[in-house]
Amino acid sequence: MLGSMTVSEQPLRKDAERNRQRILDAARELFAERGLGVTLHDIAHRAGVGVGTVYRRYPDKALLIDMLFEQQLEGIQALLQAALADPDPWHGLTSFLDQVLERQARDRGLKELLLGMPSAPERATKLRATLHPLAAELVERARAAGQARADCKPQDFGIVQLMVGAVMDAAQDVAPDLWRRYLTILLQGLRAPPAPLEPLPAPTVPPQQMDELLISAWKHRRS
Repeated sequence: MLGSMTVSEQPLRKDAERNRQRILDAARELFAERGLGVTLHDIAHRAGVGVGTVYRRYPDKALLIDMLFEQQLEGIQALLQAALADPDPWHGLTSFLDQVLERQARDRGLKELLLGMPSAPERATKLRATLHPLAAELVERARAAGQARADCKPQDFGIVQLMVGAVMDAAQDVAPDLWRRYLTILLQGLRAPPAPLEPLPAPTVPPQQMDELLISAWKHRRS
């Protein structure tokens, strides 16, 4: 009797683990595609499981956000530490921005979390807060070396991320690498003169695509 119960329970445990992985995979995909506004119902539909299955395991979406983004936030902290160890302060600063924005371009949920998602989960908020002093140190280091403008502040680089993030949203279906062009333009404005102009890494959109780009930007503002 006991032996038969053990055998019959084993597939249930496998099913539960399979459903758990489906939920995590679905949540990861949807957060990356649509941002953190997706619902547990959306996640259940993508995972192909019942809504009750998701709610039983993750009654609060914050649990999923913490679980899926903790490792990413720790990875960004490691990028900051590596940038601070770069012997060239300006290269360290700009290479960090390029890498962190590249991650945001691939993952809309990460972008929202980094750029101030209201009511973010407590653990994610605490992790995000540890990044701010490191980022400020990165900017101050470049300014002290005379490579960043003397009048720039750490928050200027946060605004750069907001501006570039808007380009990401507007251009993701038209010219997904367009943000790189405007990141370069913005950074050139924050670099201490007389620095040589760097070539722009992506072409601008052709005139015939501007309407499409503006419509896309409008749709993202509405959403």
